[in-house]
Parts: sequence; structure tokens; C-alpha cells
Amino acid sequence: MQVWYASYGSNMHGARLARYLGGCRDPRPPERSVAVELPGSVYFAYESKRWTGGMAFYDPDAPGVVWGRAHLLTAGQFADIATLEMHRLPDADLAVDLGTLAAGERVTLGDGRYESVVCAGEIEGRTLLTCTAPWALTDVAWRKPAARYLGHLAAGLVEAGAWEAGRIAEYLAARPGAAGEWSVAQIAALMEGEADGWGAQS
Repeated sequence: MQVWYASYGSNMHGARLARYLGGCRDPRPPERSVAVELPGSVYFAYESKRWTGGMAFYDPDAPGVVWGRAHLLTAGQFADIATLEMHRLPDADLAVDLGTLAAGERVTLGDGRYESVVCAGEIEGRTLLTCTAPWALTDVAWRKPAARYLGHLAAGLVEAGAWEAGRIAEYLAARPGAAGEWSVAQIAALMEGEADGWGAQS
């Protein structure tokens, strides 16, 4: 069975997603990747050990529109990516039938930061899924994301091909946690490769 994985954070970036898939039981690249817009809001919170700064989370119940990139994967690949996000070994499928989830439905598999699977709808008749935290954006303190992390998000949105660079900078600068901390001009500079860490792989 195939599903769409809606990425809204660093896995929008093709090279970053490839690293995740390299740790899956099936490391093949996605069959296709397309730009996607989801109902809700992306916000930055907590502290990333890898990137430093806030991490991207998705609140499907918040007002707004989220820009992202959907990757067509097998259900097993999505399960492994979700398991890796939960800091577990990808050695089994998730304890939920991914094909039966309806739009707006959420299944919480633990109390960790990416342990809720959300069905954001369908694309071409296949389920559109993502992972996020079990809480709402108003439940946690927002945190400024790091330059290198924002660079990966921006690059992923550029790769999606649906939005101009200026609009991407405006979008990211308006996300809770980034708003008031990163200006549109600063993010545009990241996108032009003028800030330290742009394009770095990890």
C-alpha cells in the first residue's frame, strides 16, 4: 500500500529525506514528491539536539495554511520514518491501520514530540499522513529556530516548486517561533547562501 507523507519540516529537503530513508527497512526514494498545502499552522518549539533552536511542529486545528511537500512512499516507509522521528528502531509497522484513517483523524502512539500520526486528507485517492506532537501550538512556549534549520526548510519549499523565493521567506518569517525573531530579509539572505550554515548537510 502507498501513502503520501506530508513533510513540513526538514524532510521537505530531498537530501535530508534521503538520510531518513537510508535508515528505513526499504531505503528507496519516493516515487514522487509534490507541493502540498495543509489546513493548520506550523510553529517552532522545544530545542533540537541536532540543529539547536526550535523544531517545526504541525497543529492541524490551528487557523491558517501550511506549506509542505508530500512524498509518495509505501506504508512501511512512512511507518519507519515515523518510528525514527520517535527515536525508536524501525523494525516493525505502526500499531495502526494507516489506510483507514480519515481526514482530520489523529492517532497518538506516545507522549513524545512526534508521536501523533495525523491524516491531513488525500491526494489522488491515497491517504495523506504526517507526524506531530499531541499538543496544540498554544500549549507550549515557542522557540526561535536555528539558521541552518530554516535553511533546510526553505530549500525544501524551493524544491517543491510551487512558491517564489520571496513568498517562502515571508511564510517562514511569519511562523510562530520565527515571527519577531527572523525578518523576511534575513531569511531571504539565508536562501541566497549569505548566512553561515546554508546548504549544510547533516
